[in-house]
Amino acid sequence: MGSTASVGEGPAIAVVGAGAVGCYFGGLLARAGAPVTLVGRPAQVGAITNEGLKLDTLGGHSVVRVRASTEISAARSARVVLVCVKTPDTEPAAIALAPHLGPDSVVLSLQNGVDNPERMHRATGIPAFAAAVYVAVHMAGPGHVKHTGRGDLVIGDPLAEAGVIERRSDALEMLRDCFARAGVPCRVTDDVRSALWTKLAMNCAYNAISALTAERYGVIGREPELRTMIERIIGETVAVAGKKGIALSQDDLLQSAWRLGDAMPDALSSTAQDLLEGKRTEIDSLNGYVAELGRRVGIATPVNDTLYALVKLAERVRA
Repeated sequence: MGSTASVGEGPAIAVVGAGAVGCYFGGLLARAGAPVTLVGRPAQVGAITNEGLKLDTLGGHSVVRVRASTEISAARSARVVLVCVKTPDTEPAAIALAPHLGPDSVVLSLQNGVDNPERMHRATGIPAFAAAVYVAVHMAGPGHVKHTGRGDLVIGDPLAEAGVIERRSDALEMLRDCFARAGVPCRVTDDVRSALWTKLAMNCAYNAISALTAERYGVIGREPELRTMIERIIGETVAVAGKKGIALSQDDLLQSAWRLGDAMPDALSSTAQDLLEGKRTEIDSLNGYVAELGRRVGIATPVNDTLYALVKLAERVRA
């Protein structure tokens, strides 16, 4: 385990899944004085333990001394647990985490996709909150996070919105306060499911194209042919969401997509990063999710189908 960050305001926090997103937000929280533990793979933990967590943000460079462990049991004393694993690992991570949670533990999913809290709850009973995460980050090396754009959150209680459990407003406010102390813009919403679908639409628009071309968002957003493709991707996503009772505006999403390309021009999608590193991607929870749900509800999604198939092929070729 690494050095413990100096104790400051706020509850103890564990980050399960110390990849780029987990290290970025966990690092900011630790830098602000929160007691943070990062749970990750041996190479990552070793680098953080020996050299500290290197944070290259838009505001400058810093090295954060933060506790790190390869064991999920290190989350035992945490009041707040941020789940940042890849979406295919959601259920296994929840099952491993559940025995270490206390009665007052608060779990927040900082993952791609729209249904991770529901999946955690079905697998273990964990009543996780959800966050729509907008940040461009990647690991420049073990223990070294490079931030290139945005870094804001929209959080809410999807299980309460679905009527599965009672709403827990105090816990949401506590989470917002934690991030606010770290300088992370964080907004609480009563309709996080729409926020998650909005983020899904952005991911479907950019991730697969970025992965298949190894191109960044700024270039993608300026190409006329790709803008036409993005319009079709978003149109399909809006239609599928509507069948699930999620009302989205195609025009608003298109404007958000163009703004995203402008705000994060140097972003290379997480799907692209995974392909370049020979890792399994999250495409099943992105374009693949829209395509599969479209088949179930009778909505044709040819562009999402095609992008999903091509990324799956690229995964197999590079494995």
